[in-house]
Amino acid sequence: MNWLRPLGKTGIEVSALGLGTVKLGRDEGVKYPQGFTIPDDRAAMNLLALARELGINLIDTAPAYGNSEERLGQLLLGQRSEWVICSKVGEDFENGVSRFDFSPEHTRSSVQRSLQRLRTEVIDLVLVHSDGNDLHIIEQLGTLQALAEMKSAGLIRAFGMSTKTVAGGQAAARQSDVVMLTYNLAQREEAAVLDSCAQLGVGAVIKKALASGHLAREYPDPVQASMDLVFSHPGTSAAIVGTINPAHLAGNVEAVRRTLAR
Repeated sequence: MNWLRPLGKTGIEVSALGLGTVKLGRDEGVKYPQGFTIPDDRAAMNLLALARELGINLIDTAPAYGNSEERLGQLLLGQRSEWVICSKVGEDFENGVSRFDFSPEHTRSSVQRSLQRLRTEVIDLVLVHSDGNDLHIIEQLGTLQALAEMKSAGLIRAFGMSTKTVAGGQAAARQSDVVMLTYNLAQREEAAVLDSCAQLGVGAVIKKALASGHLAREYPDPVQASMDLVFSHPGTSAAIVGTINPAHLAGNVEAVRRTLAR
């Protein structure tokens, strides 16, 4: 299996491991087992440089990640062609509270705002940041249709949904380019979504592959066991892992490369 992989039928090639950037912009209302300090610009630049040295080209952000988008817009100046950027619509995080709006109007304004924050003319992948009501969003609110229009207009290259249910993930796979889903040692029910993505040729990006740091301690090497599971499914395009620890980032890449080499 290759380190660089097709993202479904989008024509976009992504590294097997992507870097999540919640911790570059938000330290409130997060569910990690340990606290952390948001890194300054020098530390963030060093982390991004290490990611590229390790072969990572996929970076994941969102309006809900505090000022992550704005920081990336500055930090990635002059490097835009080296990165596949994934952002989201539907959730904003302001004054310590998440606010959800999946209307087509907000979807369009959110993408425009992300383009400005990221200082780019096109975003490679935009996902709906679900609040858990996946089917209602897909069937009633027109959010995916608005993203499809923005794709046709050339503002985004691909679109999809970060889902929270099996039914929602399967529905998103039928109506979009990419699905982001939870799959890890403790949560395997969304393997059915991976099955659908594989059957339809839709990109599948795994979130919470390491259970947001709540690793299954019954395994001798829980990181390796997690990556072995994630990449054992033929539907997996990539996994997003958010870390600001350089050693953890290097270790995660090493684990994925070991899995892919088998």
